[in-house]
Amino acid sequence: MQINKKYLDLFFKISNFTLIILYLYPGSILGLILYGNLKLQPRLTEDFFSLSSNHFYTFLILSFIAILSYSNNLKKLDYIFLYLLLISIILELTHLVIPNRSFQYEDLIGNIAGVIISYILIKFYEFIRR
Repeated sequence: MQINKKYLDLFFKISNFTLIILYLYPGSILGLILYGNLKLQPRLTEDFFSLSSNHFYTFLILSFIAILSYSNNLKKLDYIFLYLLLISIILELTHLVIPNRSFQYEDLIGNIAGVIISYILIKFYEFIRR
């Protein structure tokens, strides 16, 4: 079954918008929903290699959604990855000024690693396919 690219593109845009809201909200919306506490962050797994696993998984998944959405337009996909790399840095830097949020290098490294790993995987796949 083939999923329509328009729906994937819409899903990517909604996921991206949701991520931005979660990052810019002064506190943890997910912590509030799950634990009733804005200061608690849910943790999927333990952190590894001095990077935040939550942030790594988030940007890895968002990047793979972008790959699925724009796989037929590789030039545009390169720009999407550049956007994801920049937004991963900018969103973490906003935590320097947002109340109840804190900038952490582990989060920044996790954001960047999620984007870079997915970019390397898609470039490797393209190389193998040729």
